[in-house]
Amino acid sequence: MKFILIFAATLALCHVANAQNIIRGKISDQDNQPLSGAVIFLPEINKGTYSDKAGNYELTGLPNGKIKIQFKYLGYTNKIETILLSGTPVELNVSLQMTVIRTEEFVITGGYSSTQHENAVKIESLKLDPLTDTPTPNFTEMLTRIPGVDMISKGSGVAKPVIRGLSMNDILVLNNGVRFENYQYSDHHPLGIDEFGIEDVEVIKGPASLLYGSDAIGGVINFIKETPAAIGTTVGDYNLQLFSNSLGMTNNLGFKSATKKFFGGIRAGQKTNADYLQGGGAFVPNTRFNEWSAKTNAGFTSKAGTFKIFYDVNQQKLGLAEPDAIEQITKRGRSNNIFYQQFKTSLLSSQNKLYLGNFRIDINTAFQNTELVHFGEENVYEIQMKLATWTYETKVFLPSGENAEYIIGFQGMNQNNTNLNDRETKLLPDAETNNYSGFCLIQHSFDKLKLQAGIRYDARSITTTATGNPGSADYRAPLAKSYDSFSGSLGATYPASEKLLVRGNIAAAYRTPNIAELTSNGAHEMRYEIGDRNLVPENSLEFDASLHYHLSNFTFDIAGFYNRIDDFIFISPAGTTTNSGLSIYQYMQGDATLYGGEAGIHLHPKPVKWLHLKTIFSTVTGKRQNGDYLPFIPAHKLNTEIMVEKGKLGLLKKAFISLESHSAFDQNKAAPDETTTPGYTVLNLTAGGNIRWNNQSVSICLGANNLFDKKYIDHLSTLKEVSYFNPGRNISLTLKVPFGQCH
Repeated sequence: MKFILIFAATLALCHVANAQNIIRGKISDQDNQPLSGAVIFLPEINKGTYSDKAGNYELTGLPNGKIKIQFKYLGYTNKIETILLSGTPVELNVSLQMTVIRTEEFVITGGYSSTQHENAVKIESLKLDPLTDTPTPNFTEMLTRIPGVDMISKGSGVAKPVIRGLSMNDILVLNNGVRFENYQYSDHHPLGIDEFGIEDVEVIKGPASLLYGSDAIGGVINFIKETPAAIGTTVGDYNLQLFSNSLGMTNNLGFKSATKKFFGGIRAGQKTNADYLQGGGAFVPNTRFNEWSAKTNAGFTSKAGTFKIFYDVNQQKLGLAEPDAIEQITKRGRSNNIFYQQFKTSLLSSQNKLYLGNFRIDINTAFQNTELVHFGEENVYEIQMKLATWTYETKVFLPSGENAEYIIGFQGMNQNNTNLNDRETKLLPDAETNNYSGFCLIQHSFDKLKLQAGIRYDARSITTTATGNPGSADYRAPLAKSYDSFSGSLGATYPASEKLLVRGNIAAAYRTPNIAELTSNGAHEMRYEIGDRNLVPENSLEFDASLHYHLSNFTFDIAGFYNRIDDFIFISPAGTTTNSGLSIYQYMQGDATLYGGEAGIHLHPKPVKWLHLKTIFSTVTGKRQNGDYLPFIPAHKLNTEIMVEKGKLGLLKKAFISLESHSAFDQNKAAPDETTTPGYTVLNLTAGGNIRWNNQSVSICLGANNLFDKKYIDHLSTLKEVSYFNPGRNISLTLKVPFGQCH
């Protein structure tokens, strides 16, 4: 079926009108002065350019239909316009207003390409900048800058994101829009995506099964690749980071180029880190990790549409700070020799947009392969598995007016888990998972009120083969399960004034149990895990509302949510041990409720133009129906930042100094198998800017995390089990060297 759709769509290209679509115009400021070097970008077709010295720009070879165009210039508000192209040139002149606070971003993860304020689903956007982001060897830690996002960590190399108290199986991770599958079910496994070539991170906080199916019950994190080079340019950059705490080094190098029709790029990176130092100075054995990756992409844009292909390959070696390793590792090092896990992941994806008259069709497909190996003693394989996943989708954007949008779609996934080479432990059996779904989305504006609604149907099957010998303790009978479910959402945005926006959403979501929860029966890190083949799907109903208020120098955001999950699945100690002394953990389920919210203020005092003040507070409580608290619920967090910016400071241009305070409150609401955790406050200090040397610009940043080397344990640190603190003071150096035809 999917091949027929692709073939039919390709044939239909022959009938696309041959008219020439051109967008041209001039970019100016509020005083009608031209802005040179402004970015003009068409996100939906991945094409962009810069304005010239007179502020003029031109884009050619564009398809017919409704297209969004984004205008950006540093220090000015973003502007997004929607235009209808029908074969005649369009002149679009834009005036941008000066601002000191970053305005709303263009987002793509909510199903529609729109601004943050247009989406009924609350989407946070994080722009990744190695210069101004808090320097850390832990990429996931950067995500915790987003209100309501936290992380479960096992040192700097292994960390999993948490959204409003939900994590692992209940959060869907996307690699540039592709469902990322690399054994996400365990808190001992890494995120699996590095920051190389990632420009934006978009986070949906709340159920998103309507858009993405099972596993999006708690939210979605989408890592979006960097935009292509501007038309007619070839650019690149080299990035270096050094970390004192882990003796770490991160390198990455990338190039990209674009002509009027073709674009492409390549990037490679490497990380190496020794065992980190906890607060007070002692090292934590076997928290070392090493990683490398390579990524390439190519694409073609014409009036018929946009065609893109991506290939990513990544390898991680991550030490495991478990008792056996701690006993044997007495010297600090960086080589992974014993008690570590290795992930090898490759991902090939194709993303295509076809413009057929008033219709637009998105056809996307991807194949990914992850091999997971657990090593015990040197060169001793304990677990070796391979997960192969094929995903595909077709979305049809139906003809619609300026105030409406209608989408219907089909998605599918075929996945196989295979045990390799008959290793000692088969934590999961050989298994096959198939999922097929259909959905429709509607967006309509009634004057100021904008409504979004949708419904989805999913059918999933899971089959496994028998493992072990009948009658033995490790025997698992074959399994055949089928699930189906409806999900949907209804939301609205309403601008009560130019300064005040109100948003609300109701979403019904679901998640089917996975093969780990259904069939686990084996040692995994420091415990023995047992699944339950009788588990049923989780079902969630969440209500959330938010308010956004802004002035030219001030923003205020507040959001609240209430999430009821029936048959919530979790893992809990059974109170017994194996003959070898490992604690037995079992997957269980029961009704649960999570509720909380976030609030944030960003102030730029008008009399003090160089000062920024930010404060963010987030809270979440998770409880089971029997009154017990849920595991892995973060403490209440309060983050404050004071930043000073100067256009020029000595040799530095665009200089800044930032002081951040990160505070966690006492977490006294522990799950039955957890202990309470005292609160803490740590301070981070960073300073940097740009240096011009001859004709070469270099960005430099010096940072100090945990400035006073405080001893503390975060409630979501799994190293708490072995009585180790979080990382102590870390001094970092970041360099970014851009080159090529830059504006």
